Amino acid sequence: MIVRFRERAAGVKRRPLPPVAGEERQLFLQQAQVDFQDFAIIADATATVEDGVLVLRIDMRGDGE
Repeated sequence: MIVRFRERAAGVKRRPLPPVAGEERQLFLQQAQVDFQDFAIIADATATVEDGVLVLRIDMRGDGE
């Protein structure tokens, strides 16, 4: 599952821009950024199964801590 999210994050970066302009283009770019961030967060998680439950651990402390 983690690999799949890494691939999805990379796919968002490769996503071609549709032939839109103006406000629609900006909305598309904003959504692509949100999609990338969401997929990248999951892709960086450490996954374990604990008592039959998938647990994703995501370090939210940042690089300096």
